[in-house]
Amino acid sequence: MLWLHAPAALMLGPLLAGVAFASWGGKVTYPVPVFAVAQGIVGSMIARMVPLTIVGDILGHWALFTVGVVSVVAVSTWVGWQMTRWQMLPGTTALWGVSPGAASVMTYMAEAYGADMRMVAFMQYLRVVMVAAVAAGVARYFGGASQHAPDAIVWFPEVAWLPLFETLALAAVGSWLARRLNIPAGAFLVPLVGGIVLTHMGWLRLELPTWLLAGCYALVGWNVGLRFTRALLVHVLRQLPGILLCIFVMLAMCGGVAAFMVFAAGIDPLTAYLATSPGGADSIAIIAASTDVDVSFVMAMQTVRLLVVLFAAPYLTKVIADRIGDLGKG
Repeated sequence: MLWLHAPAALMLGPLLAGVAFASWGGKVTYPVPVFAVAQGIVGSMIARMVPLTIVGDILGHWALFTVGVVSVVAVSTWVGWQMTRWQMLPGTTALWGVSPGAASVMTYMAEAYGADMRMVAFMQYLRVVMVAAVAAGVARYFGGASQHAPDAIVWFPEVAWLPLFETLALAAVGSWLARRLNIPAGAFLVPLVGGIVLTHMGWLRLELPTWLLAGCYALVGWNVGLRFTRALLVHVLRQLPGILLCIFVMLAMCGGVAAFMVFAAGIDPLTAYLATSPGGADSIAIIAASTDVDVSFVMAMQTVRLLVVLFAAPYLTKVIADRIGDLGKG
């Protein structure tokens, strides 16, 4: 997947390997605490992506942030609602599958709230790939793409050991606390929120060397992929055309939000599009860093939307599921 320059390659590759292994009857288990810490490390990685200038960016563009975040969340919710009404997928799976947050976090939150995490993972990572492909195409069209090759991955960089131990402690304690308090998807969420707060107060520096992230991505990806079966893969292929259509509609509507920001506020088209792209924040960060855009604005809006989705998604899915259930009874 790295050779193909695929987005989220270090997680997507192990996920696909797990799918292939499980579809042939393979089974692998590993200790729950180890996996929980891996989730905590991924949550810490997302926390590290939050720009330190986020408060200033929000205050300076509060109206744009409100319109951008609310519009993209509304678009994804509407698409998920339509998919649920059409009964394309069981229960609230479609609603979680189109939620424009971090794919890994949405997948495990969906499981905690009773959705089929395998179908959610399929939809989330399919959308990540499509969003990254479209965003890269938009960057090339507007002439902002960097002409140099992407930097080679440094697998074993120089490590600041004290911050690394502090980061591991955040992941371990956060995941343990989440299990003790029975917080849904808490192994991700507690280190994520704790990391944001502690780093922005200057009390913690998150140190995440590539080799550590790669191992944690692999564990998270394997855990999802190993749950697939041949029967589920057949069902996925049957639903693929409808899912692709819904994702295309979602991308087009988010593009409309970006166009509104361009004409109403004078934001340059590439910055507006990257800021409103629905999900794949890590891929968007890479594209933004290699193009001539306002990276701080892009990542601030992506981060605010991620946090809104993390806390609003459980409520929105419940309300919509109840509403559709009432319509079905009527």
